[in-house]
Amino acid sequence: VGAGEASPRLFSEEQAGKVEKPNDKDHIRGSLDAEIFLIEYSDLECPFCKQFHATAQQAVDEYQGKVTWVYRHFPLDTLHPKADKEAEAAECAFDLGGQDGFWKLVDKIFEVTPSNNGLDLESLPKLASSVGIDQEDFKKCLDSGEMAQRVEADYQSGIKAGIQGTPGNILLNT
Repeated sequence: VGAGEASPRLFSEEQAGKVEKPNDKDHIRGSLDAEIFLIEYSDLECPFCKQFHATAQQAVDEYQGKVTWVYRHFPLDTLHPKADKEAEAAECAFDLGGQDGFWKLVDKIFEVTPSNNGLDLESLPKLASSVGIDQEDFKKCLDSGEMAQRVEADYQSGIKAGIQGTPGNILLNT
């Protein structure tokens, strides 16, 4: 369901087959052995994504072992020009701190952003440092632009899956 959609949209079997199955390259909270995957395509400047973030965490906590949250980037450039760089920042956190680093920075960004391009991009290195990531290494990674391709790959997988807005959520029963 994307922001602004009145009700969930059901995918045809053909469209559902275009959803990239979760794998060990994804950002996951939970186990790849879970029965249900909550695949979220998200934009770190989207106010609806910020609200949904706590809900997704609650689902993982309440249904331990049964639900796994898969986070994929879907920055909406036309609405949120800062979201691409924030997604790259999350990927740098993953590169430097693994799943733990990724999730801590994503949690922190959603905690502090007022949304709708309200986060000062200059604060990203300090935010990374506050969650245990080396600030200098992070800044080098972020400034290099090397993570843009990872972000774009997530975005393209969302387009292929039929995502049209954020948060774009797919429940996949294994």
